[in-house]
Amino acid sequence: MTRRVDNVIETKGALILGAGLGGLFTALKLAPFPAVLLADAHPGVTGSSVKAQGGIAASVGEGDTWQSHAADTVAAGAGLCDPEIAALVAHEAPERIEDLVRYGAHFDRLADGSLAVGREAAHSVARIVHIHGDRSGLEVTRALVDSAMQTPSITLMEGFHAIELAVEEGRVVGLFARTCSGPERRLVLMRASTVILATGGLGALYAVSTNPPETRGEGLGMAARAGAVIADPEFVQFHPTAIAVNLDPAPLATEALRGEGAILVDETGRRFMPAIHRDAELAPRDVVARAIHCELVAGHKVFLDCRKAVGARFSDAFPTVYAACREAGIDPAEQPIPVAPAAHYHMGGIATDRRGRSSLDGLWAVGECASTGLHGANRLASNSLLEALVFGARAAEDVRATVQPRPGRGTLPAPARYASPPVPRALREAMTRYAGLERDAAGLAEALKVIDQIERAGGHESALLNMTVTARMVVAGALKRRESRGSHFRSDYPQTDETAVRTFMTLAEAEKIAAGAGAPTTNHPKARAVR
Repeated sequence: MTRRVDNVIETKGALILGAGLGGLFTALKLAPFPAVLLADAHPGVTGSSVKAQGGIAASVGEGDTWQSHAADTVAAGAGLCDPEIAALVAHEAPERIEDLVRYGAHFDRLADGSLAVGREAAHSVARIVHIHGDRSGLEVTRALVDSAMQTPSITLMEGFHAIELAVEEGRVVGLFARTCSGPERRLVLMRASTVILATGGLGALYAVSTNPPETRGEGLGMAARAGAVIADPEFVQFHPTAIAVNLDPAPLATEALRGEGAILVDETGRRFMPAIHRDAELAPRDVVARAIHCELVAGHKVFLDCRKAVGARFSDAFPTVYAACREAGIDPAEQPIPVAPAAHYHMGGIATDRRGRSSLDGLWAVGECASTGLHGANRLASNSLLEALVFGARAAEDVRATVQPRPGRGTLPAPARYASPPVPRALREAMTRYAGLERDAAGLAEALKVIDQIERAGGHESALLNMTVTARMVVAGALKRRESRGSHFRSDYPQTDETAVRTFMTLAEAEKIAAGAGAPTTNHPKARAVR
């Protein structure tokens, strides 16, 4: 489709959509190659990066090796990790930590000055680096923001909300963005030789999620509408221990608490995880999440008991969790914390190679919106920020080597925050009910019907379509995978198919799957550039 725009801007160098950890780090690694960071709001304030508690995995501790880190990653991925990618990421992890230190990240250290490391679920050794206990994401992002603001090659553009990729002859040449709300809202075409998506995940598409409201899967939706290949969309990870105090988003009780020895119990004090997995509370996340889900379905309440493992150290060791508990009237040093699973991380995303390139010429993707093959069916704890760092650096290196920056032209309008439509409640409820921890064909077909109804009622508005298309990709992937593996559990196909492989599909292929399930399909408008 052809769009009428109010302004056309020729941006210099790379246009990076998203100013979380992935976008900021990519821009810094691009320097002195020019980069424009496009963001809804000031970086370091919103997004999933600032809320990350667990830290970053890297083999920096005594006796640890990158080979061990890679092996743990593959084991957690339930048979679908790309072992070459796992090895690549684990091998480069210590160097990326060194980058963060140079950018001003002050990681927790031992008395001898070495990096302090903690242990989390499914890691064979302690290898998680933190800042102030559970403030890792916030503090790392702040350090990157400070560095970016001091880097002449980086331009920050706040108050713009991207709604669609611009494509000419199969190549991504920029994107369309709104600049303000209401009848005066303006549409700007930002042209660029390189577009890098760093838009985060999709947790806000679910009714119960640890993710902030802006994690609506819009980058994935834009890429899918433009024809990009999407990988493993069915694999949505549910964090086992969201704090169950009826808040949206749900506060998170970091996995590091279980790494410290906290245990899961029911209302009687019964500990149930040792009977389910040999690693008990440190089992892979999908195992723990489903175990808690089963307890809740059976009518029990579930609590994370940190009294013995953490106790009086809680406020100092885990200040973020402590503050969330105290705000809800819970003293975690003296009382067990009520917990329940919540949508937390998307292992799927825009399919990319080891350079961060998507299937569309001119489009790269890094961080949670991308799918590199690292996570397989179940992400290993604290590999998320690491993946964004490793592939942010790799994408930057690739762009510097292959793209020539061009002069910028055009005058930017004064931006005013564009209020993207919220995720419809009906969509969030349908995704939680039908595409959550347990799925079956009938429920997934119902989810597709709800998605279609929302699209039609919304008049195929682009910002809304980006959300519904992403939801459609998740549901179609779940329908296609007729087995249970990692974070994907089909109650009508409870066994694991040992011959199964990763999922790769386009939006057109997802529409065919929907039609085969008897669900309505929509002729989604495709992205086009102004001519």
